[in-house]
Amino acid sequence: MKTDHPIYTLLSTGAEAFRVLTGGLRLVGPYRFRAVGFKALERRADGVFEPEGQPEPSYVVEFQAQRAPGAWYNLLTKVGLLGEQRPEADVRGVLIFLHERDDPGLPLGIAAADPPFAAVYLNRFLPELLAQEPDNPFVAVLAPLVIERDNELKALAPKLWQTIQAAPLPEPIRERLAEVLQFWLFERFKSLTAEEILAMITHLTPLEETRAYRDIFSRGEAKGKQEGKAEGKAEGKAETLLRQLRRRFGAVPEWAERRITKASTGQLDAWLDGIFDADGITGLIGPADPPEAPRT
Repeated sequence: MKTDHPIYTLLSTGAEAFRVLTGGLRLVGPYRFRAVGFKALERRADGVFEPEGQPEPSYVVEFQAQRAPGAWYNLLTKVGLLGEQRPEADVRGVLIFLHERDDPGLPLGIAAADPPFAAVYLNRFLPELLAQEPDNPFVAVLAPLVIERDNELKALAPKLWQTIQAAPLPEPIRERLAEVLQFWLFERFKSLTAEEILAMITHLTPLEETRAYRDIFSRGEAKGKQEGKAEGKAEGKAETLLRQLRRRFGAVPEWAERRITKASTGQLDAWLDGIFDADGITGLIGPADPPEAPRT
């Protein structure tokens, strides 16, 4: 399962997403969130929370969706690189695992009594948190990561969606949470079409009245249902990419929008994975097409 893009989107919503994902760590005072790239080593952290105007720690957050022997060294490297940039800061690392079996164990020499690094296992606390905070949209959006049975997730999907839609949130935050939930449902149920995913999450409400219908399906409907699963998934990813490009770089040129809407799902995945490393639209998807030669 691809996690870089949705985890960044989720973390960018702020302190409550950080609390839920880290199993209860709280940010004290105002923090700003950003993606940090380490160009010398071509490394990028999933997210960094830095205090604004108060003597609190900075946190480097990494999300590990599968077992990787070097996961802790990856985090240590990024903590060290950020600490090198800001040697006066108290820099700490948080490594979030989907399951405790994916933790390869702390490297020798850093397993001190009070180490500056912490492991978080979503499977240990998130199911209980779902029961304790059923109306928390920041908890609901993570449910697809820990609900292992597909039938159980399908049955719960409408409630997860309604939790996000009914929560008293600023609209940009609601849109990001809805985007993350949609992304993980598409990744989880790869055999379903966009229409079937939407029917799953909105069966308690007439489809045409839902924000999901307007956001990720209404444009595809005009092209006809016969275009199938690939078209629906590509369109949803194209919309996500365009939204992220506008958020990061401003207006998207017409030539770039045309190229994105015609791209395959594989190409869209590659662009989504690279968006936070790109320095501009042309750096991500290439230069504009040359003008056509005049006909003679």
